[in-house]
Amino acid sequence: MTENTALENNVVSIAGKVITNPEFSHEVYGEGFYITTIQVPRLSDTYDNIPVMFSERLVSPDKINVSDYLSVEGQFRSYNNYNNNKGHKLMLTVFAREIEIHKEEVAQKNPNQICLNGYVCRKPMYRTTPFGREIADILLAVNRAYNKSDYIPCIAWGRNARFAGTFEIGDNIRIWGRIQSRVYQKKLSDGQVEERVAYEVSVSKMEVIKENNNKKDEKGD
Repeated sequence: MTENTALENNVVSIAGKVITNPEFSHEVYGEGFYITTIQVPRLSDTYDNIPVMFSERLVSPDKINVSDYLSVEGQFRSYNNYNNNKGHKLMLTVFAREIEIHKEEVAQKNPNQICLNGYVCRKPMYRTTPFGREIADILLAVNRAYNKSDYIPCIAWGRNARFAGTFEIGDNIRIWGRIQSRVYQKKLSDGQVEERVAYEVSVSKMEVIKENNNKKDEKGD
């Protein structure tokens, strides 16, 4: 797979307010990578707190400060974190390819957009809540350059959830939506409860792609 094709498989555009100063993440061949968190507004007057990873060669970390505003173009990526001897944990961040820094909020019609083209890698879980709301969980493997893949959890609602319930492992799916953060409580082996944050794609539209690149079906809100 070419790099250009991989870029088209995973496209993210987000904008929001910086709420954490950049912290060093890791280094690859002398290139340092940092993570900051930005607060991205929802239509419902709430926010998603989304981690953004960037290279020091893209922007110096000392140029990004709390209360700045960022516009970010990039990809939603996953990687395994083996820290603290707790076993591996799938980590999700927006990997920045372009960053613009603003001192004031820039009005955007849609500050949180993502489009993914990937493959269903486990049978979607369709269910209804006690209040009768339909939900389906989808795990999408999105190919990256150099034979790598990102594993992106997605969540669909309503008729999108019913549609997702028909997917089979290996189906090629294109998804449009937004990245959302969700706080949950994890019970540890010693009985303590730890508050954690999950990141996933909330689906607004999806389609199944046949091998001949024709649409099998399409659903949207």
